[in-house]
Amino acid sequence: MTARETGYFTEENSAEVVSDRNAAAEDARLKQVMEVVIRKLHEAVKEIEPTQDEWMQAIQFLTRTGHTCDDWRQEFILLSDVLGVSMLVDAINSRRPSGASENTVLGPFHVGGAPEYPMGANICLDQKGEDMLVKGRVTDTAGNPLEGVRLDVWQANDEGFYDVQQKGIQPDFNLRGVFTTGADGRYWFRAVRPRHYSIPADGPVGDLLANLGRHPFRPAHLHYIVSKPGFDTVTSHVFDPEDPYLHSDAVFGVKESLVGRFERVDDAGLVAEAGFGGTHYWELRFDWVLAEARRP
Repeated sequence: MTARETGYFTEENSAEVVSDRNAAAEDARLKQVMEVVIRKLHEAVKEIEPTQDEWMQAIQFLTRTGHTCDDWRQEFILLSDVLGVSMLVDAINSRRPSGASENTVLGPFHVGGAPEYPMGANICLDQKGEDMLVKGRVTDTAGNPLEGVRLDVWQANDEGFYDVQQKGIQPDFNLRGVFTTGADGRYWFRAVRPRHYSIPADGPVGDLLANLGRHPFRPAHLHYIVSKPGFDTVTSHVFDPEDPYLHSDAVFGVKESLVGRFERVDDAGLVAEAGFGGTHYWELRFDWVLAEARRP
């Protein structure tokens, strides 16, 4: 194949010359993507004007990021997260009509095969933490209750750890469960009030955050995957409004519509009715609205 160039490579025409070299690409989408990436990358380099040492530091940072990845940890996804790119890609791919519940990032700790429970079950298997009652309903955008909606829920414990991070300490599938709505569209289950936690900060992404004067914490939240055939699946969180990191989530996952309301209940009768043995519990009410699936 003969390379084709638009003139000789210069500082002024660098992006055009490089993109033109890809003219024979058979994959039109790949060609389009690379043209944009090359153009924006060259624009950034021309604006920043890095020294050779600075460019080598950037290459070494990316090399360290790759070396930190393994079967369990994906440092490049973490880099995408802290730069807000993961949330932007999610937002672009989760556009919904007004009134439908919003998405946020999935996070790395979802586990398939969580137990399916009847409504009202307690997903906290080790009985640690402050009791919490979670309830709400699922409707369509017209307000009609939806039956047969699957709610896959999971959360960190009161110390900010998921069960998969504490094998042998937390029981398997602790604070995880799947519930299915009935004809009234309502759901409710028992759990514990979650706590904020740090994303992995012992690698190059953590070093980057420290150098930028940023913390690595995520505000306390519950995870949901809410799904029903014929409707868009919602992958989302519900956030604790009193968490100190609510307005500075390290991965930019907080949306105003996803901030819940946690109310403390001290009435002994209500505590007993909810099936808790302590002196109080927290109640979280949160409704979900599903949009009908978009047809191609």
